[in-house]
Amino acid sequence: MNKTEQTLSIIKPDAVERNLGEDIKKILVNNNLLVKDSKKLRISKDEAEEFYRVHQSKPFYNDLCNYLSSGPIEVIILEGEDAIIKYRRLMGATDPKKAEKNTIRQLYGLSIDKNSVHGSDSLENAKKEIDFFFKD
Repeated sequence: MNKTEQTLSIIKPDAVERNLGEDIKKILVNNNLLVKDSKKLRISKDEAEEFYRVHQSKPFYNDLCNYLSSGPIEVIILEGEDAIIKYRRLMGATDPKKAEKNTIRQLYGLSIDKNSVHGSDSLENAKKEIDFFFKD
């Protein structure tokens, strides 16, 4: 059974720097994901560390936090039927070289680190991540 969900998308610094936000949002909207809210901002390294705390034990954690805080990002609340799985399919594999044809990361990702977008991986994380950026 399909259900309406919300998920978080982050357009990462490499994609913001290349002005890809509108192109990426067009892909989302064309795939029946509604942009409920979005804003551009810059986060500190401390905020990036808090956001990615789930990856704290992984070898790429520090680089990931440095990268996310290296420039402006755009955070987006997406809504739609099965939004989490749908958006993850649209993003493609973490490594753009391994991402399926016409996925966001295959089209725009520069490397495994600079892969242009982030998306929540579960309902629980989507709620946490949306609250992280959109709490009143």
